Amino acid sequence: MARGELLLVGDAGGTKTRLALCEAPPGSGARAGRRRAPIRLVEPASFPSASFPTLEAIAAAYLRQTGARPTRAVFGVAGPVVAGRAKITNLPWRISESGLRRALRLRSARLLNDIVATALAVPVLGPRDVRTINRGTAARDGTIGVIAPGTGLGEAFLAWDGARYRAYPSEGGHSDFAPPTDLAAELLTYMRRTVPHVSVEWVCSGMGIPHLYAFLRARGETEPAWLAERLAAADDPAPVIVGAALDRGRPCPIAAATLDLFIDILGAEAGNLAVKVLATGGVYLAGGIPPKIAGALTDGRFMQAFRRKGRLADLLARIPVRLVVHPQPALLGAVRAALFDSAGASIT
Repeated sequence: MARGELLLVGDAGGTKTRLALCEAPPGSGARAGRRRAPIRLVEPASFPSASFPTLEAIAAAYLRQTGARPTRAVFGVAGPVVAGRAKITNLPWRISESGLRRALRLRSARLLNDIVATALAVPVLGPRDVRTINRGTAARDGTIGVIAPGTGLGEAFLAWDGARYRAYPSEGGHSDFAPPTDLAAELLTYMRRTVPHVSVEWVCSGMGIPHLYAFLRARGETEPAWLAERLAAADDPAPVIVGAALDRGRPCPIAAATLDLFIDILGAEAGNLAVKVLATGGVYLAGGIPPKIAGALTDGRFMQAFRRKGRLADLLARIPVRLVVHPQPALLGAVRAALFDSAGASIT
């Protein structure tokens, strides 16, 4: 990016698409990989993804709204990106870099997986952008894992190449669900009657929380009438269930049990990611759900599930685990992707 160039960045998810603008900061371009230039996002806006037929339509509406004329764009998208093309996992959108470039009259457009974009932000997050779940001890230049439950479940990781961290995509959320407890094993049996392939995303995401609730209700947990009424009226039941679980003034046992089961599964899957990429540099929880349940993630239950890895339990106990509370990490990462690209560095 040349200094003064206007960049459009986006984070396209199954529920919301967030957009912002960024002017290339001092220190961008060839030296972007060797210094941390300040990143300032302006004109942030959020759009309901399902209300638009395409990502191009959302971006065009945003540019009309702001009157901006960017020359380049980088979008993090919730799905695998192959040869400059992507299909959003939980939307009917099909996206291509060439289509975005033509529709928005850009000099260049770049697609990358949204969790890769989030991972790219991790090295520049400050103390106020994260909360510590497990202090641990980070290995110098150790691999870093990122797991992000939102509408779906995203995973990615960062590896040190001798000069900087590079981010790599994963579709680990679509791997087989491995039950970490006897109760979760019952859940797997229940889910096999619901979907043909029980991936971890089906039980560890915004779309998964209602499955956990329905399983516990079918198992005999009592559903209060007031909660049944709220769920029947809700477009998205997951926030209603989480809200009922965290409501100290009106505790709801079935909702609390649902959240406990969700945390058991999330902790176990975060530990699986840590083992698979040997994340001695730390594991970061991102996505839309973790900041909303921060208190429940720091009471010890999550880390018990995270560490439950048999002979590797001591290794897992030493890994730092942090919760990302920055509101727009994928947008920060999209800017960093543009800076790295202009310096001639491939990041995925």
